[in-house]
Amino acid sequence: MPSITLTQHTTATPEQFVAGLTDFGPGRADLFPNSADADLRVHERGDTFADVTEGSGGIWERLHYDWSDPTRIVLTTVDSNVWGGRSGHTYTFTKTQDGTLVHAEVVREGKNFKGKLLGLSLGLLGQKVLGGALEKTVRAIEARG
Repeated sequence: MPSITLTQHTTATPEQFVAGLTDFGPGRADLFPNSADADLRVHERGDTFADVTEGSGGIWERLHYDWSDPTRIVLTTVDSNVWGGRSGHTYTFTKTQDGTLVHAEVVREGKNFKGKLLGLSLGLLGQKVLGGALEKTVRAIEARG
């Protein structure tokens, strides 16, 4: 079960990053390439949580978002066609003099053959693939201002 840890600096504030992560409207794919607008379903949303299904390319997961702590967002995988167990994402934000340090931990536990194969691939290439995706997300959130 791969656990990939990523760190990225951004000029965005933690509040701007949380706003980007929790924007489930049209154009989400501009911030998160692995979340196609056509596959996005918001089941429930509150002030500090959301229950959302998202994905792309035939891979989807239903996530419980919790942003009750403004310095940390936890996305817990509730259901998926490939991920199970302890799968999910945790984003932690630390303010710096010139922005924010974004620390992301992605846990991927395959629940079937396809998931285990994808998990193995992420174990080998996760830093590069997910690191590049996080960098694109950071740049897109910065561009939103």
